Amino acid sequence: MPTFITEINDLATRGLDDDTIRVFVGTDRSQMLAVNVLEYSIKRHTTAKVEVFGMLDLPVPAPTDPRNGQRTGFSFSRFTIPALNGYKGKAIYMDADMIVMRDIRDLWNIPFDGAKIIVQQEVKHAEASTAKEGAPAARKKQCAVMLIDCAACHWKIEDIIQGFDDGKYNYDQLMSEFCILNENEVKYGVPFEWNSLEHWDQSTCLLHYTDVYTQPWTYSGHPLGYIWFNEVNRMIKEKRLTIDQIKKEVDIGYFRPSLIADLKYLSVVPGVARKFWYGYHKTNDKRLGFVAHKEVYEAKRLRTKAIKEYEAKLAAEKAA
Repeated sequence: MPTFITEINDLATRGLDDDTIRVFVGTDRSQMLAVNVLEYSIKRHTTAKVEVFGMLDLPVPAPTDPRNGQRTGFSFSRFTIPALNGYKGKAIYMDADMIVMRDIRDLWNIPFDGAKIIVQQEVKHAEASTAKEGAPAARKKQCAVMLIDCAACHWKIEDIIQGFDDGKYNYDQLMSEFCILNENEVKYGVPFEWNSLEHWDQSTCLLHYTDVYTQPWTYSGHPLGYIWFNEVNRMIKEKRLTIDQIKKEVDIGYFRPSLIADLKYLSVVPGVARKFWYGYHKTNDKRLGFVAHKEVYEAKRLRTKAIKEYEAKLAAEKAA
């Protein structure tokens, strides 16, 4: 996979190949190996030419009001895609915590019908998927999978952030309502099957491990974790990935120590024994000092602190 910083400038200068599907993936450093797995799964299911770019550490400005700040390190990265693509052609945005199971051309070929972006159509199976550990109380429509007409979206990230500071909209209005576009410029045409939130069945095209707390590489016991493990083991068998690369992520603290055992042995652990298997590994991971998504939760803590301080400052100014 091309590294984003070294390759993306070349993307705009070399011209666009209409036959190439370009996928831009929002990620932070802790999920870069997951991006590699996503890329592998995309290319394994298609004969189309595909380029995947992990959008890491983009220089996105921060709003003055921390309540409008990014919820992840890459929340606003999707709005940079038209510029990165030279304001030409179209592109797909995806989050890193995904696995693709069908030919991506089925997603790529969804017609825009005059719209500028295409996002998720509906949320299915919410009742079942919110019952699992680590799930939110409700599932909301997401822009975690988007098709973007880069020639039609003349976005500049600096202007979008300035919109927060000018009071034109807030975070939820931007991310959930796409308020920078007119209503007829947003098409709700990405089927749930192409952003299947914590759900898998025979119709699933893309499985999204959207619940951060239970992602398979940081949590032992995800009921659909075996799908990700199978993909990783295929990569290892084909020498697209090595155990040493995974161990490096474990040593850094991004992946859980028990992941290696799951990759090697989970497929032969009897179903009746898996509850004990998962319980042992959760306890052992904790004993070894593993904290899932440590940097993500620290950033969330700092954001919460900044919001409290900002609101206290506003209250003091109002009272003065």
